Amino acid sequence: METVTVNLGPRSYPIFIGQHLLTEIGGLLRERAFQAGRVAVVTDSIVGNLYRDTVVEALTSAGFDPFVVEIPAGEEHKNLAWLAFLYDKLIDGRIERRSPIVALGGGVVGDLAGFAAATLQRGVPFVQVPTTLLAQVDASVGGKTAVNHPAGKNLVGAFYQPRLVVIDVDTLMTLPKREFVAGLAEVIKYGVILNADLFTLLEEQLARFLQLDSDLLTFVIKTCCQLKALVVEEDETESDYRAILNFGHTLGHAVESATEYKRFLHGEAVAIGMAFASHLSHQRGLCSATVEQRVRELLKKAGLPVDIPKDLKGEYLLFGLTTDKKRAGGKVKFVCLEDFGKTRFEYLDMKEIGTYL
Repeated sequence: METVTVNLGPRSYPIFIGQHLLTEIGGLLRERAFQAGRVAVVTDSIVGNLYRDTVVEALTSAGFDPFVVEIPAGEEHKNLAWLAFLYDKLIDGRIERRSPIVALGGGVVGDLAGFAAATLQRGVPFVQVPTTLLAQVDASVGGKTAVNHPAGKNLVGAFYQPRLVVIDVDTLMTLPKREFVAGLAEVIKYGVILNADLFTLLEEQLARFLQLDSDLLTFVIKTCCQLKALVVEEDETESDYRAILNFGHTLGHAVESATEYKRFLHGEAVAIGMAFASHLSHQRGLCSATVEQRVRELLKKAGLPVDIPKDLKGEYLLFGLTTDKKRAGGKVKFVCLEDFGKTRFEYLDMKEIGTYL
């Protein structure tokens, strides 16, 4: 088992990465001084069928009293209505101030369960058990929790750090290929903005990674968690530096919103956003054509989309950008590239952005 620590003073927590960790979840909670008692396991309809019983058995064996709350799978359910449903189930389940909420699933489950944990009884303990590649390398680390609003993605949320993150790489073996590839977009993102060596490794070892080589998976996931931990430690609540993690997300969120979260997976939309951000960076003279080309080629080689669909260009995307959380003074904060591992912020108004679409 590999361990990465997110150092945030009294809010510090470990990330455990390895195989067969779902069966050890009870012991890991006990090691973190959780007392026996009620535990809520929040999952979705797909992940629950696969791993609910394993986690419940592991918690019960360690002396906990778990109960399960299940929500439908899909980004379209990450909203206030399903958050209200989750509150009702947690209250009915007799959650107490010391009762941990365990998020077993992908980014949607983590966001919903995390925001519920941040706000129920003014905060209860939260544990992330991500089962998708995207959640393992990104969404489960850093304390961002949120739900979507009809006006835009993740507009209602809070920063709330988990007590620990448990990453069992074996769960990736049951992940649909499309979901796995979508998560790879976030892995590529870390290579582009923070670690040129990681980007090169992905270029050279992509086939092995797509074949789910356990050793390579563990190494890459650990590397991504280390990179994100460093960024979060520098800027926990995204006042400035942490915004580099939004590379590709500005346009990506607009793509998701414009398609009502039904046409593209999050990672697919982010891939389109990264290709666009690379193009914008090159067109503005910030990075070379080679940088743009390498980003696009790796995304395409991974099986990710890189082009904005023709039916989305124009007012649909621009409307989504007008509700972007990083918008200020009528301009949107774009993360742009100068080189691999080197970024800068560009503040663009809607007219400027429109010239690149």
